[in-house]
Amino acid sequence: MANRDDFINPNTSSPVTVSDADSFLLDSSQIGSASGSFQNEGFLSGADGAAAAADAEFGFSRPDFRQAPLVGTVDFYERHVFLCYKNPQVWPPRIEAAEFDRLPRLLAAALTARKNDVKKQTRLTICEGHDGTETSNGDVLIFPDMIRYRRLTHFDVDTFVEEVLVKDGEWLPGNPEALTGWYIFVCCHGSRDRRCGVCGPAIVSRLLEEIESNGLQGKVSVSPCSHIGGHKFAGNVIIFGRNTHKEVSGHWYGYVTPDDVPQLLEQHVAKGEIVDWLWRGQMGLSEDEQKASQQHRLSINGGTDMDRGTINSNDVGISTCGSQLEGTGCCQANGNISCCQTTQLPVDADNFNLNQENAEFTTEKKSSFKRQISRSSSGKGARPRKVCSMPTWYESWEREDTYAVLAVVGAAISVAYAFNCYRQLK
Repeated sequence: MANRDDFINPNTSSPVTVSDADSFLLDSSQIGSASGSFQNEGFLSGADGAAAAADAEFGFSRPDFRQAPLVGTVDFYERHVFLCYKNPQVWPPRIEAAEFDRLPRLLAAALTARKNDVKKQTRLTICEGHDGTETSNGDVLIFPDMIRYRRLTHFDVDTFVEEVLVKDGEWLPGNPEALTGWYIFVCCHGSRDRRCGVCGPAIVSRLLEEIESNGLQGKVSVSPCSHIGGHKFAGNVIIFGRNTHKEVSGHWYGYVTPDDVPQLLEQHVAKGEIVDWLWRGQMGLSEDEQKASQQHRLSINGGTDMDRGTINSNDVGISTCGSQLEGTGCCQANGNISCCQTTQLPVDADNFNLNQENAEFTTEKKSSFKRQISRSSSGKGARPRKVCSMPTWYESWEREDTYAVLAVVGAAISVAYAFNCYRQLK
């Protein structure tokens, strides 16, 4: 039975994500702390014993890792909406219901209120956003439409939902921008579930390393995202892009480790081939259709693509964030800000299609990929991760926070001025 953890009411097409029964939630005292942030240093860089225990319980060597079947664990849905908003460091466990996060709260509420009018079953997920970058706060990415709207504000939420998600039209105040290339989202919602907070950031870090080393900047975009369902399958990854038939598909992968990243890039992104042993399902297919789709592929290739799925987690050769004890690290604990933020979205890739024979992977780069996959299969240790510093309060300060402070200061000045005038008139 697939996880029913992504809809307010499993019997409706509600688009707002909620918790599932297998979540390992942090208590309220940990919200916004290092425990819930993959850019901070607290969760896995404390005492050596605590770090090792956390890795054993929540990381890639946890007891339940790769113990449950993956295929058919994605509920049927037809459209995925991503709202760019701040970063995992400050996301509370229920960001769609957080009192002080107005934009995601109002967007989720508007979608819920109009759920009977929305024709397509729609999911809402939060992804990382930073003002002054290619993915600013308030930007909205929509798949499979492959479009982006810029700078949605809480004042525009109702109109946006009505025009774009209910009527399937355009939001007149904004101009939809066409998206090209590939988009990879990794659940890093540490305040929602510790497993995602441990596994996700290490995968993001490895993705960014591979994209840079293989010259895929501007063609493959990576972003941390909030809860997508199936905590127990962490690391959870969703890949959006055009298949060999030019159709946009969204494929979900579970139990992904940093050492699986080269295979995902070479096999799924470069060749358009599904990595079945990590495949959970895809957008647009029901649970039964997902299982039938995989069975069809396996019948064609003789089931060889599932061989690695039987590897025990202890034999995978993954060095998780607990490896900091040996002098290595990852974004989760010691993340460099540059390796934890969203990479720049594709700018000029109109003719880019990694599914074609002219994909820009040289023979040397493909050989490098295969060598990396071979190393992970043989059980050898993973390469060291980048060591990064914890961001300052200024780097986490967003434009909307500035507006709020200015409003409070302005109100205080107005009250003081009015009171002074009142005293002079007496």
